[in-house]
Amino acid sequence: MSARNVLVINCGSSSLKFSLQCEAHSRALLSGLGERLGSAEASLRWWRGEAIRQQRALPGADHGALLRQLLPMVNEACGGRLHGVGHRVVHGGEQFTQSCRIDAEVITAIRATVPLAPLHNPANLLGIETALQVYPDLPHIAVFDTAFHQSLPEHAFRYALPDQLYREQGVRRYGFHGTSHRYVSRRAAQLCNLAVGDSCWLVAHLGNGSSTCAVVDGQSRDTSMGLTPLEGVVMGTRSGDVDPNLHGHLARALGWSLEDVERLLNHQSGLLGLSGLSNDMRTLEQARGEGHRAATLAIEVFCYRLAKSLAAMSCALPRLDGLVFTGGIGENSVLVRARTVAWLPLFGLAIDPQANALCVGGVTGAIHRPGTPRILVVPTNEEKQIALDTLALLD
Repeated sequence: MSARNVLVINCGSSSLKFSLQCEAHSRALLSGLGERLGSAEASLRWWRGEAIRQQRALPGADHGALLRQLLPMVNEACGGRLHGVGHRVVHGGEQFTQSCRIDAEVITAIRATVPLAPLHNPANLLGIETALQVYPDLPHIAVFDTAFHQSLPEHAFRYALPDQLYREQGVRRYGFHGTSHRYVSRRAAQLCNLAVGDSCWLVAHLGNGSSTCAVVDGQSRDTSMGLTPLEGVVMGTRSGDVDPNLHGHLARALGWSLEDVERLLNHQSGLLGLSGLSNDMRTLEQARGEGHRAATLAIEVFCYRLAKSLAAMSCALPRLDGLVFTGGIGENSVLVRARTVAWLPLFGLAIDPQANALCVGGVTGAIHRPGTPRILVVPTNEEKQIALDTLALLD
């Protein structure tokens, strides 16, 4: 039987990221990104392997037109053997505890979660409905960011708010980046010759959006993000945790509206707000090296708050088999890894500087000093995990 192929789709309101995954290969056969869809500047960028990168202008193209443009490219890359389509869906509420095959009932249920993810789920639905039109004869699978965290115990997912808000409005901690946390914690267990069902990890997924997670025996037991992806650690432009009464203070002191405060916390804070320079860690590290005080402070706040979150996540672990760094920053920032671990002396963690320096650019490896608890760098691959979920449901 020949290896099976899955097209993975991650749809935004004006973008569509895609990846053609083959179960026999670790790297995508084809991947790319459609941007500014629906506008005169719409374009498609794609690549096969590392060498072949191409770009095409698609003025006025919407999501459907983009997928139809992709059809011959996908067929060529997989030899006309496409077995399913996997869709990233940000929010599955409490209903979806695992990935599932998409039908009319599932689409209705995803639509019901739109109030919990008004920026993401409508775009995810658009991608699903468009792909169903372009690939009507293929099975379509929904993979939810929140599903992995549905194993949180109630004492971890409930807020200390009146019960009515949870029962009637679904106000609770859901968590995000679940596909990434699941993938890297399983990879970590495999790399260390541990059974996934008998392993305990702290995972730090660090990028423009960042979160931490405690994974016990292959299940999420706590995570830093909450009702929305704003809760938790410092991120690129998101504040992470702030005093819950900040909204009221800014309204009274400055006359700000709710929308003003939400814009501040989601788009003008985090590394960007602290540094006044950039939300990109690479830019901040360069500025730090040149003596930029605000960039230096932004990095230190990021690492200290990350360390605090990891220490808090340890409450959910019966033991610690290792700390795992992943995501764009986690996989590439030697400095962030070193500074974060330096804030955790009580855990006995220690980094080997030489090993740390080698684990960049997609390199997997152990970076702890010999004789100290494991610290691993494990590149995430959410597209591969979505493809694996899709294939599992096809079986």
